[in-house]
Amino acid sequence: MTQERRMKRVEDSLTEQSHLLFPKSLNSNGRLFGGQLLEWLDEIAGIVAKRHAECNVVTVAIDNMHFKEGVTQEDMIFLRGHLTYVGHSSMEVRVDSYAEKPDGTRKMINRAYFVMVGTDENQKPTEVPGLIVEGITQEIEWEAAKKRQALRRQRDREGF
Repeated sequence: MTQERRMKRVEDSLTEQSHLLFPKSLNSNGRLFGGQLLEWLDEIAGIVAKRHAECNVVTVAIDNMHFKEGVTQEDMIFLRGHLTYVGHSSMEVRVDSYAEKPDGTRKMINRAYFVMVGTDENQKPTEVPGLIVEGITQEIEWEAAKKRQALRRQRDREGF
């Protein structure tokens, strides 16, 4: 008898973080280092994926790193990550980044998509729970994620 695959909801692994900006995170122009933001994005994507997979995860790909706005020390960084797609062992995590002003207003500065893979104790890909897609917004994100996955596979075939 085969065991039925466990299923989880997007909300089960949704993660939010806030970060204060200190001088060590700023470049010589007083703006947030892109590499610092990337570190925080990778961390939150890993947390989302690990919460969903309930095992260790690794980052396989990052799509769409586009810095829309600069961020200064007066801002806080607010990150929100959630799953958009789950395959057999892979998961796509969307992370939205905002600069938050002292008055609480937020401005989007980045949206990135991470492909994470669940791994077993031998660091080999392992099956992760499936994703329950609820509502039109999650359905749209699921379909868009499938298109990004197809583009990544095409780039792999082309040697990129």
